[in-house]
This record gives sequence, C-alpha cells and structure tokens, in this order.
Amino acid sequence: MPHQVTLKPSGHVFTVLKGEAILDAALREGYVIAYGCRNGACGTCKGRLLEGKVDYGVYQESALTDAEKRLGMALFCQARPRGDIVIECREIGAAKDVRIRTLPCRVQKMQRVAADVMVLSLKLPAAERLQFLAGQYVDILLKDGQRRSFSLANAPHDDEFLQLHLRNYGGPFSEHVFNAMRERDILRFEGPLGTFFLREDSDKPVILLASGTGFAPIKAIVEHAFHTGDPRPMVLYWGARTRADLYMSALPERWEHEHNNFRYVPVVSDPLPNDDWHGRTGLVHEAALNDIADMGGCQVYACGVPVMVEAAHRDFTSRCGLPEEEFFSDAFTPSA
Repeated sequence: MPHQVTLKPSGHVFTVLKGEAILDAALREGYVIAYGCRNGACGTCKGRLLEGKVDYGVYQESALTDAEKRLGMALFCQARPRGDIVIECREIGAAKDVRIRTLPCRVQKMQRVAADVMVLSLKLPAAERLQFLAGQYVDILLKDGQRRSFSLANAPHDDEFLQLHLRNYGGPFSEHVFNAMRERDILRFEGPLGTFFLREDSDKPVILLASGTGFAPIKAIVEHAFHTGDPRPMVLYWGARTRADLYMSALPERWEHEHNNFRYVPVVSDPLPNDDWHGRTGLVHEAALNDIADMGGCQVYACGVPVMVEAAHRDFTSRCGLPEEEFFSDAFTPSA
C-alpha cells in the first residue's frame, strides 16, 4: 500500500507507491531533493530518518556506513518506507520546474579528442528542446534496459546539440561507442537528472575541481556563468594522469585570456617523459589546498572520480573551513 512521506524542514508531503524508492517518489511529485548517481554509490541523497522505518535497499558502504545508519541516516535513492515516515533532507528549489523527459536523439558528430575520450554531439528532433541546468546529466537508455549516465557538457543557452564526453573504460557501451557507433545512429535518453549545477543566488567565489571527463559538467557551468555575466571570481583545477588526458586544455586556457574573473590551473599526476610538462603535478585537490588555505567564503563544485571528490570534501571542510552546504559534487560512481 502507498505510504506518506513528510519532508523537513519544508513540511512538504508526498506519497510513495509500493516498491518505489523515496527519491523516485519525490521527483514524480515535483519535489527535488539533493541527489546524484541514483544507485546507492555517491551519498549525495543522504538524509536523516526522523520518524518511521525504511528498507535501506542496496548501496555501497562507503556511501552509508553502519555508524551513519545508527544515527538515523539513509540513502533516499535506495530506501523504501515500511510505513508513513518523516525525513530531513535538502530540497533543491532551482530544479523543481525542470521536467524529466525521455527523448530520442541522433548522433550528429563523433570527435575523438584523446585516445580514450570521445565527444558526442547529439541532435534532438526538430520540434524538441531540452530544458536543463548547467551541470546536470542524462541517462542513455540501452536496449537491454540498462542505463549509462553522462554529464551534459554544453550550457543551456547553447542547446542546438547536447554534448557528452565519454571515456572508454572497456565496458560494453563505451566499447560500442568507440568501435561500432556511427554518426546518424539513434539513441534514447532520460533527463535532465541530478542536482549538480551552479547556485546562481550566491556571490561567493567559485572553486571548480575536475578530474578526467569530470571536466564536462564543469565546462557547462563555466560557459553558463560567462553567458549570464556572473562576475564572481572562478578558478578551475583540472587534474589528469598525463598531458594528453587534459583533452580540451586549450579551451580553459582561452577562457583565462578572455575573462578577467577566471583562472585555470591544470594538474598532471604522472607526466610522461615526452609530455615536456612544466606545470603543477600531484593530486588535483591538493593543488587547490596549497593555493587556498581559507575556503570559508567560497563555493566548491567538484566532479570526477569518487576518490578525488571524497578527498576534496574531507580536506576542504576539515582543513580549509569550507561550509558543508557549499560543497557540491558529482562523483562518477559505478552501480552499487
């Protein structure tokens, strides 16, 4: 039978259907709570169970520890109520009017920008446009029912094509993209999804942190900020293993020349002898730590591999005074 969920502190109430996750029900009824991966791996949707009981579902222990469960925490992308419940979590007002849709698209262009990175430009049907916030992602819907999540790398104003950055991790879909996909192929996707986007109601300086193809949503955020004339200082730290892995480095270099409020710091962890690398080395979040000792008055947007996002969250909040609520992230997590 359906169960009632009350959101605190807003007092909003919605109904969860049999077998439905709390997050899915909230989105269905128009309430957007903070979330990312939707598969129990990133921890973005974590909140507190104030009253009632839930089935915690399947998740990665790194996203919800036993100690956190004892404190009443749950992952709302996986948790299912066992009766009427009251929960406490962050609601995201800016995303509530963005409708999640399922649409077809055509592969308009394929551009291999590195040995293992492909940029896809997707064309929607002529009468369609996708409303989204800079930094959100879409799920490509595969024929076997599985999904693959990819961040939108274009800003909302530049929506003639939807741009995705794909790294070839050796999985079935990435192998298909790199070895079998052709321009004019048809795909289906659901989106936009996620609560990783620029908070435009703030005047705080922005620290942007990307590893690998985590540059994709950061690119969208930066280009949106430039388009709207956001005057806040922005600094981008983009980390990769080798110089070639900074597959669009010329673009943020150009931004730095064209915009006085933007700075770009590329970081390479394992430069090759022929890279002729004279820039920063090591871990990308540590480069930011070395430059910005006090982050108390900043916002941070971090996207990429989970180990980078987790380390940045831990060190920025514990060592640099970054307020917990000013850290926004999208970790590229595998399914739980």
